[in-house]
Amino acid sequence: MCGIAGVVKFAKNAEVEGHTLRRMCAAMIHRGPDDEGIYVKGRVGLGMRRLSIIDLATGHQPISNEDGTIWIVFNGEIYNHAVLRERLERRGHRYRTQSDTETIVHAYEEYGRDCVQHLRGMFAFAIWDARKRRLFVARDRLGIKPLYYCATAESFLFGSEIKVILAHPEVKAEFNRACLPEFLAFGYLNGERTFYQGIRKLMPGQILELDESGNLRGLRYW
Repeated sequence: MCGIAGVVKFAKNAEVEGHTLRRMCAAMIHRGPDDEGIYVKGRVGLGMRRLSIIDLATGHQPISNEDGTIWIVFNGEIYNHAVLRERLERRGHRYRTQSDTETIVHAYEEYGRDCVQHLRGMFAFAIWDARKRRLFVARDRLGIKPLYYCATAESFLFGSEIKVILAHPEVKAEFNRACLPEFLAFGYLNGERTFYQGIRKLMPGQILELDESGNLRGLRYW
């Protein structure tokens, strides 16, 4: 079990603060006691708490592609990453680690948003594409790995747990009363809404694309 977090700010002169991202990561330290990593550049920040399973020595996250234009934070396990790696290496991609995380990076380079169609496993990940100035977020087909997100007037925030988002100073913990009838009737919430106002869960088999102006697009790939 690992945990991921991230912030994308919309204002052109805004900057993500590293200490804020670390505070978000600290809210889920129980998910990843082995390691922490952050990537912060201008309006974008990605954070990770890691439980080391695959590639214990060089599997530190965030991980980038060869030229540092694509960065990823990833929670999960890709079961077919060795097969994908062989295929991607034949197409010219160069690896620096043995981790399944890096395979997602190169699959995104090769296939774009369709990379999720090639992945077999459980996953929640976020990729910042500096060339296209776009955030790409995906969750596995059955929703084994969790992911929550919130769009404020100033930022887009995501995390493996709701309290990761609540650790950001822009977000207040406000009760979402609209969910109460559904919960009282069925004992759970079926859709993307949560009990916290403005915080949603990424549904199983769904991807999100966000540009730096804050335009958000959701697609179901499975």
